[in-house]
Amino acid sequence: MTSPRIIFAGTPEFAATALQALIDRQFEIVAVYTQPDRPAGRGHKLTPSPVKKLALTHQIPVEQPVSFKDPEDIATLANYNADIMIVAAYGLILPKAVLDIPALGCLNIHASILPRWRGAAPIQRAIQAGDKETGITIMQMEAGLDTGPMLLKLTTEIQDSDTGGSLHDRLAELGGQAIVAAMEKLESLSPEPQDNSLATYASKLHKSESAIDWSQPADDIARNIRAFNPWPGTHGICGKDQIKIWEAEVIHNGQTDTTGRSPGTIIHRQSTGIEVACGKGSLIIRKLQLPGAKALSVTDFVNGNQTKLMPGEQFEAIVQEPRD
Repeated sequence: MTSPRIIFAGTPEFAATALQALIDRQFEIVAVYTQPDRPAGRGHKLTPSPVKKLALTHQIPVEQPVSFKDPEDIATLANYNADIMIVAAYGLILPKAVLDIPALGCLNIHASILPRWRGAAPIQRAIQAGDKETGITIMQMEAGLDTGPMLLKLTTEIQDSDTGGSLHDRLAELGGQAIVAAMEKLESLSPEPQDNSLATYASKLHKSESAIDWSQPADDIARNIRAFNPWPGTHGICGKDQIKIWEAEVIHNGQTDTTGRSPGTIIHRQSTGIEVACGKGSLIIRKLQLPGAKALSVTDFVNGNQTKLMPGEQFEAIVQEPRD
């Protein structure tokens, strides 16, 4: 088999990492599809996606349709005469008319071990659920949401220290390795149907999830803090301050008695951490951020003679924010 002509469709850094891996192995990328430029930064200047920036650096043609409802956009894609389309976090739904164009079909780089965590936020939901491992699945795309036959899987352990950001970066690298491996042995791969009875859904992240519900067990809160770092982050409200919590760990998982302390109550305040009572057990805050300030370790926060977050003070009950 001669080297296939590839159309690559993706938008964020996760996808750009995979595109770079294909470029490094000298696969023929005939076009890149990515989301239209979006306003970014304080000036709201139109900014190209990471995938577009990389494609332009390598003189690869870039297409940015708003959708594929216009027949001209489908015709443009067909005119590239690609053998295969590789999709990674593109952000647009591909209709059947697009999926049917490449002779070898469309492959998706999905950041979970399917059929677990189909959907928009598999990386964060895996941490949030306490999964011990995750990985990359290369699958054939079909009309359903991440339901297609699987071609190749690579796994990685989820460390107790992993955040949404650190796991994202590791899976991005693994995604590049996986799609290169799949392309290099494409003819010998055997599609494996997914067991739909084992499927779970990774719903999209919302800003409303950033508010910490202190009535939850400490284990659950700690996992949320890790999963939602860097976005949407997590926060608690103490007094008039909305305080972002960037790092925390469980100190008591519920086996130690914290009777008499309402969830959200600050138990101890030391340079090594601020202990907060939860619905079950307690956790220690290690890194936080006050409004209008930079993120600080608790050591720096306490040594700075801050008078906030003193023992006996209490974080408010959960405050839900409007969803996007």
